[in-house]
Amino acid sequence: MNGKLRIGSRQAIQLVAWREIVVRVRSKAFLILLGITAAAAVATPLITHFANLSPGPTRVAVVRQDAALAPVLQATADHLGQNVVVSTVADHAAGVAQVRSGAVDALAEAGPQGIGATVKRTLSDPLNQLFYVAGQQEVLTSQITGLGQDPAPVLRAVGGTRVAVSALEPAAAENGQRIIIAIVAGLLLYLTLMFVGQSVAQGVVEEKSSRVVELLLSTLRPWQLLGGKVVGVGVLGLVQFLVPAALGVGVGLAIGSITLSLASSVGTVLWALAWYGVGFAVYALVFAALGATVSRQEDVGGLTFPAVAPLILAWVVGISVVPSNPGSSLVTWLSMVPPCAPVLMPMRIAMGVAPTWQILLSLVLAIGFAALLLRLAGRVYRNSVLRSGARIPLREALRAA
Repeated sequence: MNGKLRIGSRQAIQLVAWREIVVRVRSKAFLILLGITAAAAVATPLITHFANLSPGPTRVAVVRQDAALAPVLQATADHLGQNVVVSTVADHAAGVAQVRSGAVDALAEAGPQGIGATVKRTLSDPLNQLFYVAGQQEVLTSQITGLGQDPAPVLRAVGGTRVAVSALEPAAAENGQRIIIAIVAGLLLYLTLMFVGQSVAQGVVEEKSSRVVELLLSTLRPWQLLGGKVVGVGVLGLVQFLVPAALGVGVGLAIGSITLSLASSVGTVLWALAWYGVGFAVYALVFAALGATVSRQEDVGGLTFPAVAPLILAWVVGISVVPSNPGSSLVTWLSMVPPCAPVLMPMRIAMGVAPTWQILLSLVLAIGFAALLLRLAGRVYRNSVLRSGARIPLREALRAA
């Protein structure tokens, strides 16, 4: 035996990943962040739901001598899709008193040319429409009865008329929800890749400055250590992403804030998770490699900023172009570029405009790009992580033996 422990690449990556998970999952920061994001995910659909609750029913009173008007008003309101409750009062004075006190919104009385309305200040447009249509129906009924005919068949025929609409480009009823989901998905991915990627770089610098990395590299290859670190932090990131996403979608579907189908909602979340994994691998590798070239935490921010420029570009394009023009050629092509795809492709998927072949091609390109980065980042990591002092130029780190 040569005294040096040898383990397989898969086992090495698993061991490093498990170490990262165990160490980080016990931290208060991880638990606090998970609690905050989960609470926010639950609160968002609840706030949306209660903020958009329909107002209470519109209350209309009719005098007892016009009691036959009550069912006409109620049926007409139902036909118009209005939430109206009709009640009966003893006389005009009692109705006026209820309007003045706010007990009802309007007093309706039958007249020779339609319906007379008594309101406190102004007659709302929905009530004006209701009284106009109901008044026409009452006048029509009166005229038909005056001719000695039965108005019921005529009213049924009139009530059965509909407007037939043929839309050349039908607008999806869920389009507004798709836009919101796309923006939220893009924002979460952007923030996660930005901040979690930075934490990977900072973690590498911490290990480098504490010299723990020297012990680990005596047994592992640099790319194995780097890959395990990325996998471990990535798994925890998935937990941070999956728990809030599942809670938010579940609560939204349960209370009706999300009316998209379950398959569509879950599919959007699963695609976002897949792209989170690929995007995290890409940016975590870059951040880890760059972090290995410095020895001080204060140098991390300025060094990694150029690396996140594609991520910033993707978010700017996504928030400014995708909601208004999801089929834009610019968005389509950028969503195929690996550094931009983790933000833009999930947004296009949420909008329902990404063909399957584009999704798969973009995913393959991104995975291939991540595999290439693993080798390059491993070289930079190997040639830099054991060197302390001044910042190591990237070209030198790549060229060193």
